Amino acid sequence: MNRQAQAAVLFLVGAAVLHASVTDLYLRYVKAGLRPLLLAAGVVLIITALATVWYEIREHRKASVDRPGDEGDGERAPGTESRHGHGHSDTEIGAGAHGHTDGHKHTAGHEGDHTDPHGDEHAGGPTDGHGHGHGHGHREPRISWLLVLPLLALILVAPPALGSYSAMRTGTALQAPFGYTKLPAGDPVTLGLVDYASRAAYDHGRSLGGRRVKITGFVALDHAGTPYLVRMALNCCAADAQPVKIGLSGRIPPVLRPDTWLEVTGSYTGKRTKDPVNGGIIPFLDVSSARPVPTPRDPYDESWNN
Repeated sequence: MNRQAQAAVLFLVGAAVLHASVTDLYLRYVKAGLRPLLLAAGVVLIITALATVWYEIREHRKASVDRPGDEGDGERAPGTESRHGHGHSDTEIGAGAHGHTDGHKHTAGHEGDHTDPHGDEHAGGPTDGHGHGHGHGHREPRISWLLVLPLLALILVAPPALGSYSAMRTGTALQAPFGYTKLPAGDPVTLGLVDYASRAAYDHGRSLGGRRVKITGFVALDHAGTPYLVRMALNCCAADAQPVKIGLSGRIPPVLRPDTWLEVTGSYTGKRTKDPVNGGIIPFLDVSSARPVPTPRDPYDESWNN
C-alpha cells in the first residue's frame, strides 16, 4: 500500500475513533474513564495522516523540479553535468577532450562506441533524476481499498453490547468485597447489581438491613427457563467483560424476553444457586415489582474496579 493509501486509512481510523469518543459509542468498547485517551489518539492519527499527505506533495514537487529534460528551450538544468558521470563540462568536451567541436553532437559511430561508465543514461533516454530509465512505481491493486470497509462499518454501524448469549456461556465473576459502604437513604434504595449480589452472597444480606432495593439489569434465561438479572462487569474493555448474575424469584413477570432491560424492586432472600459454568455463587432477589426500561447509556458495570 502506497503512502497516499496509508494516509487515507490513518485518517479514517482517526475519524472513527473521534466519532466514537464524542458520542456514547465508545462505551460499547471501553470503560468511560478511557475517553480522554481515545480523543488524544484520534487527534494524533489525523495529524499523522495530514503530515503524510503534506510530505508526499512536497516530495512530488521536489522531484518535478529536479527532473532533467523538462526544459523545452534547450537550456541545461543546473547540476546536469554531474549526472553524466564525466568529470568535465560540455565546453571542455568541445574543446578537444574527444576531438569534437560541436559539444555533444556525436556521429552514429561514436554513439555506438561511447559507453557511459555510470550506466545507461545515454542509451536509455530521459531519466527520472535517480539514474533509472523510469521512476514510476507499480500501481497498487484496487482491491486493497477494501481495507477501509471495516472502518466505515465502525463509523456507520454501532455494535450491540454483550448480552444474554455471552452471559449464560460465561461463569459469574462475582468477587468478595473488602467491605460494605452504608446504604443511602430512600425506600426502595437504588443499588447496583454487583453491589447487591456481593452483599447477598458474601454478607448474607446483613448489610442490607431488611430494606427493599431497586436494581437494573438485562434478562437472561438458562436452559431450564430460570430468569436471571445480569450486568456485564468491565475491567478495561468489552473484551474482558464478565457477567454478574442474580436469580429472580417471587412476582416475576409472566413473559420475559432475553436481553430485555428491567428495573426490578424487591428484597433479600437467602435462596442461592451455583453457576453451572464455573460453580460461582448466584444469589436471588425476591421480586415485588418489575418494569421494562430503555437500555442505559452505559450498559456495562464498572463499579467493582473504580
